[in-house]
Amino acid sequence: MKFINKTVIVTGAGHGIGQGVALAYKREGANVVVADWDESNFAMLEAKGLDCYQIDVQEEADIKRLLEETVEKYGQVDILINNAGISVFKPLFELTIDEWDRVINTNVRSVFLATKEAAKYMKHNEMGGSVVNMASTRSAMSEIHSEAYAASKGGIVSLTHALALSLADYHITVNCISPGWIETNEQAQLREIDHQQHPSKRVGTPADIAKACLYLTDPENNFVNGENITVDGGMTKKMIYEK
Repeated sequence: MKFINKTVIVTGAGHGIGQGVALAYKREGANVVVADWDESNFAMLEAKGLDCYQIDVQEEADIKRLLEETVEKYGQVDILINNAGISVFKPLFELTIDEWDRVINTNVRSVFLATKEAAKYMKHNEMGGSVVNMASTRSAMSEIHSEAYAASKGGIVSLTHALALSLADYHITVNCISPGWIETNEQAQLREIDHQQHPSKRVGTPADIAKACLYLTDPENNFVNGENITVDGGMTKKMIYEK
């Protein structure tokens, strides 16, 4: 129970991967703050002892309010999981500049804003702090019609190692995770081929990403810094030929 009395903020944690990560930290004894635009699951999460805030991660004022109120309640913030993200997949010539900006601002700008604000508090902690950013295997490989999403996730990877260096003197580690196929809805709906095409022989779950977050934010693992850890069942290492 290394996370007892630690305060963790998880953005985009109202559902999916973020929710799985937030609940994992709660099980480990942490104070967990959920930040999301979608309030639909807040009642359930609050019943489990998590604090929930509705914010727009693109907005600096919302991020500042989140950090201020978290520190006012718990005294400090120790861990930040920048998980909030959206995607727009549409043909290049149909993608509007507003859609591009919304993806970049939600996925990358939010990481910059939240890390900057959290670090202002973390740098005063006796043991510093930890930041984990959620990238994607799409930062290294692409599907068609994914320009905005791919650019945003590549930006997160680069921003991660830049932040790791800038915050090193404050004992704040910054790493990122690149999930592959993580099923956040109904595992039962998956086909056998969905599992078998992975070298690990299964599609991933939010628990796989949560375990990686727990590893990266364990104070004893602070020698891992500025890294991008791929959690994808081996798919990005697999050469695929059409037969």
